[in-house]
Amino acid sequence: MHLPDYSTTLTAALLLTTTAANLASAEPIPVPAVQLSQASHDLILSPRARPNAPSGGYAPQAVNCPSNKPTVRLADGISKQEEDWLEKRRKATVDPMIDFLKRANLEGFDAEAYIKRVAPDVKDLPNVGIAVSGGGYRALMNGAGFVAAADSRTTGATGEGQIGGLLQSSTYLAGLSGGGWLVSSIYANNFSTVETLRNGREDSSIWKFDRSIFIGPEFSGIFDTTRYWAKVARQVAEKADAGFETSITDYWGRALGYQLIDAEDGGPSYTFSSIALDDEFSAARTPFPILVANGRYPGEKIISLNATVYEFNPYEMGSYDPTTYGFVPMEYLGSNFSRGVIPPDGKCVKGFDSVSYIYGTSSSLFNAFMLQNITSVEGVPSFLLNAANATLNILDNRENDIAQYEPNPFLGWNNATNPSAQKSELDLVDGGLDLQNIPLHPLIQPFRQVDVIFAVDSSADTTYNWPNGTALRASWDRSQGDIANGTLFPPVPDQNTFVNLGLNNRPTFFGCEVGNFSVGRPGQRVPPLLVYIPNAPYTAHSNVSTFTSSYPEGQRNDIILNGYNAATQGNGTLDGEWTSLNQTW
Repeated sequence: MHLPDYSTTLTAALLLTTTAANLASAEPIPVPAVQLSQASHDLILSPRARPNAPSGGYAPQAVNCPSNKPTVRLADGISKQEEDWLEKRRKATVDPMIDFLKRANLEGFDAEAYIKRVAPDVKDLPNVGIAVSGGGYRALMNGAGFVAAADSRTTGATGEGQIGGLLQSSTYLAGLSGGGWLVSSIYANNFSTVETLRNGREDSSIWKFDRSIFIGPEFSGIFDTTRYWAKVARQVAEKADAGFETSITDYWGRALGYQLIDAEDGGPSYTFSSIALDDEFSAARTPFPILVANGRYPGEKIISLNATVYEFNPYEMGSYDPTTYGFVPMEYLGSNFSRGVIPPDGKCVKGFDSVSYIYGTSSSLFNAFMLQNITSVEGVPSFLLNAANATLNILDNRENDIAQYEPNPFLGWNNATNPSAQKSELDLVDGGLDLQNIPLHPLIQPFRQVDVIFAVDSSADTTYNWPNGTALRASWDRSQGDIANGTLFPPVPDQNTFVNLGLNNRPTFFGCEVGNFSVGRPGQRVPPLLVYIPNAPYTAHSNVSTFTSSYPEGQRNDIILNGYNAATQGNGTLDGEWTSLNQTW
């Protein structure tokens, strides 16, 4: 949308950001006591993504192709499916946005009248995205606090000083690594509220982080851990028996499934593409979920800013980068695409896009962590321990710390620019390994026309596991190279300046001055306004290690609440002018 002259006021209301005092230490910021309700939410915790893998389990399976065989498409725009979905979603955000802005009570500006005036052309409505960074369970919990604050369904989230309704007003919700666990868990469980997921059920292991995935959930019987890992191993073996490559990512994703998906055995047959089949999503009553991973070129050890960024959404998987510059239908991942098409006598494959494999791909940084920890856990079957030890010994040679996509969906595609075009296997790794630990890449693409991005940063950039702007700066640095394909990004200071200005301790706007951007290339667009919300100690020391594998219930709740307070700035009490734009850089 093209914001009018009074857009600063509108944007300030829309963002509901606040101004907090600079922090000289890591002591909790004094904010009024607020508690997320412990009562069960009215929504029933039930699966939304569907167990629609044709094998009935984790293994992909060959099926007959539809009459119009799926193909790889050029990344010269969003998909037709996303375009059609957006038409409905943008309309669905009108009423929540009006309610949201009315509660902001902007003096001298009739936000409701403005929204109603531009609503007939949905492209003129504010287009909002939310991006939740990586950082393991820390990122999941801190990000959950922000999402809870933004969700009008959360108890008390629409009161004074709250930002409830922002989620309902948003078009996109992107996650990476630990943030991808959060996004995946929300969509795999009935687009449930954070309150519902946190409260869980007595007979469910959903969000019960007190028992690490190395030990597994509580089962009846003596050999709990043994039974648990035997089930995980059997699920992965089914995929291997079906003729598909497996790696530690498969084990990692399946183990996490017991904590993230409220279904029997962690929902092995739940697919990411099945989100598109859900009535609520197809009616555009939820934001559009996106996960991010990085490509790793053959033989590469260190992931650079020039790595290809891949995204996963309910319709497609692929990249807008000029290297791959293509998308494949998510539902048919695992099919043998060659030069963009399935051979005339070729079969289609379904079920490769397991939800757990997708979020496992986005968080493959944890593969080595899993291998090193599983060998010290009692009850893990000996065959799995032997395999783990063997993998540790050959990890550098076989590069088994990646997610393997074989057959390569982009085999023979864009041969001149795609480094993996001649490889039978596409290797993907954790989406934050290129230092872009906030999944901004999908949301800054000009085709999506996003106006505002809330960037929730739970990175562990410092010795004490706090963010210092490295992720934002990495995205800015990348925008200066050819790999960005002309996509613009707001300027971001270096890490020392970032910390010296206190930007690591308070919400900050980047990109307010649109006149600073030169739009000259065809298809170029002024970048979205970024609202940076870093993890900081408001009511809890939320700087837990990325590789801490278990959390008592009380600590989990405290970190979620801390994220909630970061989002609302203590119900707007840290500064009386929290709807202003005076915390810009």
